Amino acid sequence: MKLLALLILVAFFIGCDDEKVKPSINTALKVEELPAQESWNSKVFFTDSGKTKAVLHAGHLKMFTGARETLLDSNIRVEFYNDLETIATTLTSKRGKVDDITRNLYAIDSVVAVNDSGITLITQELMWRNDDRKIVSNKFVTILTSVEKIEGYGFESDQSLDNYVIYNVTYVSKRDTL
Repeated sequence: MKLLALLILVAFFIGCDDEKVKPSINTALKVEELPAQESWNSKVFFTDSGKTKAVLHAGHLKMFTGARETLLDSNIRVEFYNDLETIATTLTSKRGKVDDITRNLYAIDSVVAVNDSGITLITQELMWRNDDRKIVSNKFVTILTSVEKIEGYGFESDQSLDNYVIYNVTYVSKRDTL
């Protein structure tokens, strides 16, 4: 019994070591490149004087404090509200970003906006300016209404898509001939 206790005691002291185990550190990883916050299935509200102006739905968002932007991906949907606080326009895209200083929203890739009258805007990229609530793009756009199809480059509209301008029109046709 004493021999067994002695062997256990010797094994214990042999197993102890003064060398401290240090974890490996990845020096290639930069903290500034990591998001400060990350969220899934999120809702972000844009308000002014207590009234909802827009609601952003994102499957995944990453907020970067250094760059002061929030990157959005996976099922982006934005609902724009009118003065009566009812949804006037719904915008969808595959990805986007929000400038955290100006609160401007950039929709990127397969962007479609449809207002409550059925006017549809299709483009690859646009920006919603928070300060004046305008939708703008310098890319190729297509507007579909109940009576016509208009295509061109450069676009500006109110967020309800009721008053819009295409700056360089390249194609116009009546809808009944489509």
